[in-house]
Amino acid sequence: MGAAVGRLLSGRGETVLWASAGRSASTAGRAQAAGLEDAGDTGEVCRRSEILLSICPPHAALDVAREAGGFTGIYVDANAIAPDTAREVGAVQPRLVDGGIVGPPPTGPGTTRLYLSGRERAAVAALFSGTNLDARAISDEVGAASALKAAYAGWTKGSAALLLTVRELARAEGVEEALLEEWRLSIPELEERLAGAERSARGKGWRWIGEMEEIAHSMAAQDLPAGFHQAAAEVFRRAAEES
Repeated sequence: MGAAVGRLLSGRGETVLWASAGRSASTAGRAQAAGLEDAGDTGEVCRRSEILLSICPPHAALDVAREAGGFTGIYVDANAIAPDTAREVGAVQPRLVDGGIVGPPPTGPGTTRLYLSGRERAAVAALFSGTNLDARAISDEVGAASALKAAYAGWTKGSAALLLTVRELARAEGVEEALLEEWRLSIPELEERLAGAERSARGKGWRWIGEMEEIAHSMAAQDLPAGFHQAAAEVFRRAAEES
């Protein structure tokens, strides 16, 4: 996702920096293909940048913000984190714009939205004007964009985890084929959804563990049941271990 977002900006002539220190060869390959300039380390990226985009697995969001401590520009946290976690990032990065990405990497128009909240959200939205990433400024309150993302993914990925779990129950009890046949009769769209959930869990489940934990945190903060998404985190953890 980060490389795809960077490509949008490098493609319109912006200088987009990244830090190669400690990163893998595959990450370096994606950055090079996206036209990003290697600044070496995070400190150099911060020194040379006006806007810093953090797009990483949610469990690393706070660590990345702290590593960039002292950055004086606009810091955009576009990670799948809880609103409270976004506010923690704001304590480290005073010019925080909270972001939430909905959709796949923005390789084509009309597929992907970047929701933004915070006082300087308009400047970030303007940065992506005319690109494949539809930037939408929704609130001046840090946490609003993360809340929208948590609510959206709470359903899309949470329901995928539930679908995988009920199939495993049927498999364990020896009624999997009967369940699949009943779904074909009464809820035919579930077969395609199940196949998509299985592919995603195998390929991306490791990234969704932290996201489900952040959603559970979001729910608990509003005195809502957190167990759904704690369980979803465990489903994706098991999928990652099996892949």
